[in-house]
Amino acid sequence: MEKYDVTVIGSGPGGYVAAIRCAQLGFKTALIEKYPSLGGTCLNVGCIPSKALLDSSEHYHNALHSFAEHGIEVKSPKVNLGKMIERKRGVVKMTVDGINFLMKKNKITVITGHGSFTSKNTIEIAKADGSKETIESAKTIIATGSKPSSLPGIEIDKKRVITSTEALELTEIPKHLIIIGGGVIGLELGSVYGRLGSKVSVVEFMDGLIASMDKGLGKELTRVLKKDLGFEYFFNHKVTGVSSKGKEVTVVAENKNGEKVELKGDYCLVAVGRRPYTDNLGLDKAGVKVDARGKIEVDAHLKTNVDGIYAIGDVIKGAMLAHKAEEEGVYVAESLAGQKPHINYNLIPGVVYTWPEVASVGLTEEQLKEQGKKYKSGSFPFKASGRARASMDTDGFIKVLADAETDEVLGVHMIGPRVADMIMEAVVAMEFRASAEDIGRICHAHPTFTESLKEAALDATAKRPIHM
Repeated sequence: MEKYDVTVIGSGPGGYVAAIRCAQLGFKTALIEKYPSLGGTCLNVGCIPSKALLDSSEHYHNALHSFAEHGIEVKSPKVNLGKMIERKRGVVKMTVDGINFLMKKNKITVITGHGSFTSKNTIEIAKADGSKETIESAKTIIATGSKPSSLPGIEIDKKRVITSTEALELTEIPKHLIIIGGGVIGLELGSVYGRLGSKVSVVEFMDGLIASMDKGLGKELTRVLKKDLGFEYFFNHKVTGVSSKGKEVTVVAENKNGEKVELKGDYCLVAVGRRPYTDNLGLDKAGVKVDARGKIEVDAHLKTNVDGIYAIGDVIKGAMLAHKAEEEGVYVAESLAGQKPHINYNLIPGVVYTWPEVASVGLTEEQLKEQGKKYKSGSFPFKASGRARASMDTDGFIKVLADAETDEVLGVHMIGPRVADMIMEAVVAMEFRASAEDIGRICHAHPTFTESLKEAALDATAKRPIHM
């Protein structure tokens, strides 16, 4: 029986990063992956392929709607969905090949098959050919990620009633795409097909989009997606039934007053979140505890209740984000090596890759009010930015929230062009406990989108933005 210092189960961003860091620190490391392709949901059917399609669809939408204003004349651009999907697959392959290279470079043993505990230190891997292999591991990191969730009474047939996985491989552009869920996944994929010509209807149980983020961001995104792509919304609606017949899907929902609405389309995307994937891992044989929602219970050091077994990423509490999982993978690896790493969970940024993009870090205005904390708020609209006007990206704003007494930045919330990248200035500032005045006094290059963060910080600290 082969013995390893550390074995990682699951090769998504959390798992493969954990394996690399363990190998860098000198541990004999194995990585177990159920599927033949490394990278997990993120690289294969999540973050990477969705961004590839978002980018392609944005090019088409711009060619159709804004090229002429830029003085670029093109004759009736057409969508070749097959080519878009093919390019997306190429991006995925290139990324996955990169992970394969990193495994070899770091001398990590990759074992393909479904891993499950037979005891706390032994793992059995069931392979596709029916054979089995058992290994022994001193330490194990569970990084098996998550799967799309559904709602009671909804049968996902993967043909007309689909999840994000199938939405990335459609062979036709939906005439009417009905999305259940107004969160990140639904809005990103809805944007892809909305740009390509689909009618998009969003049914959301809450009272607005991206409900976990600052409400101002959700309101602005609601407005822009309706203006630019014609999105229609059914907020405060509970889905009571989904049925499909032939090429038609019917979604029935009702509001809080019991009034029903019936929507008919050719595809229904169920995007109501994700659930931890811990199926058939043999957690009971290892003695690992899970909570009522199926998440693995861990302490502040990401240890389970069983000595030597750790869990990271989507299978434990917290936001289901690839970059959170990566940081947790590094944290466990360095902890095993006797180092003292840290993760500030309050400063893990959240991003929505619609256009305009949405990004957020720290506390929202609603959370500050709930905590009774005194704060100052400053904002700056992109329509007042010279760089934004030059690129015709004037929708959105940046909001900076700072402590009323100390001026320390408590939260930064953005919706606008390239804010997915811009949010990192806020993260760095907040990691070093900067004040709004600190950001306002930093020289920002002109003309850039980032000047808008400086202006919002000036508005928060002393109500003295320069360009507003």
